Amino acid sequence: MTTNLKLLAIFVLVTATAHAEEPLVLTLSDYEDRCNAIWHGQIIAVLTTLPYEHKTASVKPVIGFPRVLDKAIVDDDWYYEMCAVRAFEKHGIGLTAKQLGEQWLENACGTWGSSKVAVENLRRGIEAPECGHPRHNRLWWTIGPVFSADLYGAIAPGMPNEAARLAREYCSVNGYGEALDGAVLYAGAISLGFVESDVQAVLRKAVQLVDASSPYRQSVESVITMADSGRSFDEIVSAIEDRWRIEYPASNNAVANGGLAAACLWFGEGDFWKTINLASRAADFTDTDNSAASAISVIAAMHGMKALPPDLVAQLHDRIAGEKMGSLTLTPAVDESISELAKRTATIGKQIIEWKKGNVASEVISIQTQVPKTQPAMAFKLADLMEYWNADWTLERAGFGGDGVGAMPGIRGITYLDGETLVTYPRDESRGVVLHRNMKLSASPTMTFQVAADPQKAWELFVFAGNDQLVKKLIVGEGDSLKWRTIDLDLAKYAGQETTLRLYQRTLMPGEFKVPGNAYWKSIEVN
Repeated sequence: MTTNLKLLAIFVLVTATAHAEEPLVLTLSDYEDRCNAIWHGQIIAVLTTLPYEHKTASVKPVIGFPRVLDKAIVDDDWYYEMCAVRAFEKHGIGLTAKQLGEQWLENACGTWGSSKVAVENLRRGIEAPECGHPRHNRLWWTIGPVFSADLYGAIAPGMPNEAARLAREYCSVNGYGEALDGAVLYAGAISLGFVESDVQAVLRKAVQLVDASSPYRQSVESVITMADSGRSFDEIVSAIEDRWRIEYPASNNAVANGGLAAACLWFGEGDFWKTINLASRAADFTDTDNSAASAISVIAAMHGMKALPPDLVAQLHDRIAGEKMGSLTLTPAVDESISELAKRTATIGKQIIEWKKGNVASEVISIQTQVPKTQPAMAFKLADLMEYWNADWTLERAGFGGDGVGAMPGIRGITYLDGETLVTYPRDESRGVVLHRNMKLSASPTMTFQVAADPQKAWELFVFAGNDQLVKKLIVGEGDSLKWRTIDLDLAKYAGQETTLRLYQRTLMPGEFKVPGNAYWKSIEVN
């Protein structure tokens, strides 16, 4: 490329940074360098902070990898994106979520969290995106979609709305709702990194991609609000955890970790090591490596490979290799060049740029940049599960939780739907979960339903008709599998009356010395 052409590219790039509505011009080598940095950056960020994932935070500076490496391992934080690259190369930029799900099966994706549930669904014939939907995926609100989204920012440089669309569509394989909102926000932030020079400006714009009703946006936006008011990093991350971890107690939840990633990005000021160390010390028992990776990918999009520590880059030897990821055997085994992966990413990106009316020449790329637009809300509440279980009843006060699949084992119970079975655990243990229905009873009414408890755990069942308590019963799980028991009730006393029926799950069992667990409900009928 001639010197004059390089100067022109630089001039237009600076102009585009100041005015997002004007074209962004990148040299091909610069674009590939930034893609390379996004891949290298997320890998290095994860590997430096991995000792603190789901564990206590660091109180000492992090200065490198915990051990000397000669390559990058295969980790879910980038393997799902590698498989998405393969899917784009196979199907083109018209790739569907269903086709990406098929690629997941081909390449043995899905090791932990919502991704593990997603691949179990895919194997049962539940295609993408349904495999990530709350109807089928009990961990839909966890962080899988967020750490799968870096690729979509990389292939839509300067086009945050397109990055958001791509993330929303393809990350639906392994999540929904607020988890997809996280994918949208950080894919958009990486896209904006190509045109912005300030991480705080990136965050202010990226948060606008998500509807204000989203818990994910509320978490990230509160970071910005508190930072603007002068609160310190430590105060902010403590406030985020205090607000959102009670709601989403699993350490791999999307919402609280999204706020932590935003605080690391904001206070890291675009510096690699400052950002890494903020993530490492942010909070105990969080998804530390993912918070670090999301923030570092934005910085990588801004500055390219020069933003990353050369000694850590060198240790990876431009290589990702491995035969297994967790319990899964990869198909095929991975042995790939990171820089070649970046070039393949840029090739997909150029196709999207052309499709979005950009210009791709041999050495210079001109991109029609976008001003972020808020996407329609994508809300799902646990109470919405009743639409699929039994729409005649409402679900109140159910809580998110965790099941140890990629998060802390031993955490409180969880609420989800498993085929014809509704599984619940209280958000507020003092008030319990309640299934509620108002109806006019027949001339000879009865109510029948089945309940069970986790093996070696228990919960207390209360049934009310109006203000009359009909049942108070301890449901105890015995043996090593669910043991269903049928509850049959004669409601003749209330025949022909408008009656409120309430079924409670309580987990505070004074004097019983039982470990509280999930309630299992099915086949509820009122005749």
